Amino acid sequence: MSKRYLFVLLISISCLSQNKQILYNFTSVPQSLMINPGADVSYKFYFGVPLVSGISVSAGSSSFSAHDLFANNGVDFNTKIRDVVYRSSRQDFLAMNEQIELFSSGIKLGDWFDNKGYLSFGMYQEFDFLMYLPKDIAILALDGNENYLGKSFNLGDLSLRAEMLSVLHVGFHKNATDRLILGARAKIYMSPFSATSTRNSGYVYTVPAATTVYEQAIYSDLQLNTSGISEYIAEGYEGDAAGDIRKKALFGGDLGLGFDLGLTYYPKKNIQITASILDVGFINHSKDVETFTYKGYYKYEGINPNFNRIDDPDNVYQQFSDAIPLDTVHNRYTTWRPAKINGSYQYSFNDSRGGAECNCIRTESEYRNAVGAHLFVMTTPRVPIMALTGYYTRNVIDNLQLKATYTVDPYSFKNIGFGFSSTLGKFNLYVMADNLLEYRDLSKANSLSLQFGFNFIFKDSESLD
Repeated sequence: MSKRYLFVLLISISCLSQNKQILYNFTSVPQSLMINPGADVSYKFYFGVPLVSGISVSAGSSSFSAHDLFANNGVDFNTKIRDVVYRSSRQDFLAMNEQIELFSSGIKLGDWFDNKGYLSFGMYQEFDFLMYLPKDIAILALDGNENYLGKSFNLGDLSLRAEMLSVLHVGFHKNATDRLILGARAKIYMSPFSATSTRNSGYVYTVPAATTVYEQAIYSDLQLNTSGISEYIAEGYEGDAAGDIRKKALFGGDLGLGFDLGLTYYPKKNIQITASILDVGFINHSKDVETFTYKGYYKYEGINPNFNRIDDPDNVYQQFSDAIPLDTVHNRYTTWRPAKINGSYQYSFNDSRGGAECNCIRTESEYRNAVGAHLFVMTTPRVPIMALTGYYTRNVIDNLQLKATYTVDPYSFKNIGFGFSSTLGKFNLYVMADNLLEYRDLSKANSLSLQFGFNFIFKDSESLD
């Protein structure tokens, strides 16, 4: 029973690839600037409704769904867990992410910048957690090593990082030419807590040395860096952890710096190429820092023990603890943000202006239809996470835009998404969701995501009155 709970604990820790393929280049929504600071967005002025201008939540697994574990189909739960573990690889991961925009605004600058400069700024809160499925460790926890003599269990399978942060940002973009928009965004990261363990190594190796004797070698180089959480996990803590973390999230915790870059280029007025790189930055963790290590080498020869105080022949547990001790040190450390890269190619058609002359930089209503492709890449401690999206956008009327997407990613080959943006007067509403085919039975979905928000948008022809 304890082995089952240990595995459930391991797979409950999760991550997200943070791809926002529906929002990317959906420029009727101001928040598209957050994933391409060089997006073709140039409202006279906009501001988001505080706390609800941009909310996104996502969850997913690259190897199994909730149905695989919890379906009421008469299959034993331990069997379901083993099936999941055996068909997974160490490159599989689980996913969960949330982001809440606290405030945001943007404004077109005056004659000093030739009416082509655009300033945007705001602040958002994000929770980001990444963990790969530790396959060898899960097998060892579920089955032990009795049936795996001669197998080397890789302790380096353990790889995770978790961070809550608030981000204060300011961005600027400008029409460099009639065909090219360049943009950049500076960021200040504030992290109330962090946990990272990504550079682990080691092994557990057991072979028979005689008829009833085993030779077992354990090499461990495991390390978990934490900041901002020691008081909450201390024995006897009775405070309000959630409340404390919320306070630290606003101008508290550890600090870091980062930047985004982006561009939009029109080789022809109906062909658009975009690119962006996001979150090139770091956080320096120096407050309430604790690093836990299991480092050492231990070799045992005898009857195979469980290395606990209950089964402790010849004081093996104490020998093991002395050889591979749990140490705690208080050294500052640095984490790098997972960088995200986006690129897209778009072809627009059905010119609604009747052939009137214009510059290449377009407005939302120039073309009613567009098709395109979008590539997303995110760095991780192992191989990059990638996704490829084909999409279609439609300007139904000037105040209603639709976007449909088909995405191939580590979660699924049948991810269909849909989003719309509607502006009534100056009030803008947008809603986006993906994996729509799985809404018939959400328990079978490998991933789900939802984004929505509310803004006030003032276009060039409108005043602030």
